[in-house]
Amino acid sequence: TPVTRARKLSTLRSFIKFLRQNQLIDTNPAEPLEAPYRRRNLPKSLNIPQTNAMLDQDGVGKSPKRDAALLEMMYGAGLRVAELVSLNLASVTQNENSIRVIGKGNKERIVFYGKSCASALGDYIENERQGLDPALFLNLKGQRLSTRSVQNIVKRWALAAGLPPETSPHTLRHTFATHMIDGGADLKTVQQLLGHASLATTQIYTHISVERLREVVQSAHPDGEGKGHQR
Repeated sequence: TPVTRARKLSTLRSFIKFLRQNQLIDTNPAEPLEAPYRRRNLPKSLNIPQTNAMLDQDGVGKSPKRDAALLEMMYGAGLRVAELVSLNLASVTQNENSIRVIGKGNKERIVFYGKSCASALGDYIENERQGLDPALFLNLKGQRLSTRSVQNIVKRWALAAGLPPETSPHTLRHTFATHMIDGGADLKTVQQLLGHASLATTQIYTHISVERLREVVQSAHPDGEGKGHQR
């Protein structure tokens, strides 16, 4: 496997370094060797029809307005599940469609959401949210919602829409980023919205778009692997 070959090459290079330090050889015979390519697993994301099928549902669960609002927010703002459950009602500025998020390393950032999320969030706050807890998203006891509860909500809505059972809160975050890149957003903007410390972390979403381009060429071009137009 690539991992085994990479480990063996690393051992060989360490041994050659030892030999050269002790002046037992003059050159590095391993210098021309390249590390085996390790394909990075791309994060899973939903396409637009799948996303719409999941979000455009009515009456799923006992708190459908809350669930619709939190799902719209994860997809609309790309929040981590831990960030979502830590939100307070005061974190949201509804007239600006913005949220003050405390992310990893206790770093604060401002994110924005669109009209679908704004509509679902307003409906939840005005018509379903009950309790004195400052948390934005509450359980049936009026207490802050847990990450496990959010994971269960996402899975329930995904299954109801006929999506894979492995669809998770992280899937919605990946979907947000992928759709932003596909829509023409620059990497630096997406990095800031996601709260990534390094731009290199965000760059994986450009690879997703490249993979999709490859799939389109393979399926649609006469020289591709698709069955519709082969020469």
